[in-house]
Amino acid sequence: MEVKQKNVVVIGGGTGTFTVLSGLKKYPHLSLTAIVTMADDGGSTGVLRDEFGVLPPGDLRQCLVALAKDGSVLRKLFNHRYEKGSLAGHSFGNIFISTLEQVTGSLDKALDTIGDILKIKGSVVPVTLSKVRLHAKLKNGKVLTGEHEITSYQLLSRFGIASLSLTPAARVNPKALQAIAEADLIVVGPGNLYASLIPNFLVGGVGKALARAKAHKVYVANLMNKHGHTDDFTVARYVQTLEQYSTPCVFDTVLYNTKKPARALLLRYSDEGEPLTDEHGLPPRYKIVGRDLLSRTLHTHTKKDPLRRTLIRHDSDKLARAIVELL
Repeated sequence: MEVKQKNVVVIGGGTGTFTVLSGLKKYPHLSLTAIVTMADDGGSTGVLRDEFGVLPPGDLRQCLVALAKDGSVLRKLFNHRYEKGSLAGHSFGNIFISTLEQVTGSLDKALDTIGDILKIKGSVVPVTLSKVRLHAKLKNGKVLTGEHEITSYQLLSRFGIASLSLTPAARVNPKALQAIAEADLIVVGPGNLYASLIPNFLVGGVGKALARAKAHKVYVANLMNKHGHTDDFTVARYVQTLEQYSTPCVFDTVLYNTKKPARALLLRYSDEGEPLTDEHGLPPRYKIVGRDLLSRTLHTHTKKDPLRRTLIRHDSDKLARAIVELL
């Protein structure tokens, strides 16, 4: 019996979206589209943005690598990060994307070409082609400018965020709107709440498109709260915060992890934050799905990478299985 093709859209950026795509690409009946934040300005991406005026390549590169064929030389090449000289800290993939954007005159065209080179399963779409900066106004009046500054600031939980915005006002990429409209399933998260997820909803038109979409909409909760940012957050508070910036009651299903990381692992990475393991406070209109989604693989930080990344992660296969069951 032939399995009907399903369109799945994953919205986010960073390691969380990489994990979701890595698992979902193993299902032949899924047509995948990654809609990716364009607010990143840290590490190699920030340098390329500042020096060449290009759009941020880092989160796009992670999605391209996730959708590329496992074990391929080109996949490894795009992940290669230089250790020495003037290129230290840069990844080959970031440089390649930015260079091709300049050659073709369009990031969309560059991504189409790279998708063909890597033979990716699906497509990678910037949520906007506008060159934007993320701003956070705190409740004490302080203003943080740029995704990297916001991510690095350790007192967000203490003072609280009054508002998040993009400057200049961003126009949504038509390809993103089309993908949302044609989707059977839309997955948001996991990922950094303020840096990877909410910036997508700050782009004009995205929230309304999600509200209009007939797709089943799923939020995948993080494994861990981020120290200094989302201390003591429950699953419900993540959902409420996201819907504050998108559309109220936009999600149909909330998927969260029920397996607590080993105590030794939590102690080793205690500076990341505390585990998130409950759905306390969600109203009955949501379908709430709790599963063991924890990866048993110990992720380590590479010295080549100038950014500190989450080390306690979802298992891509477990996560994909739980998402596919919702279809």
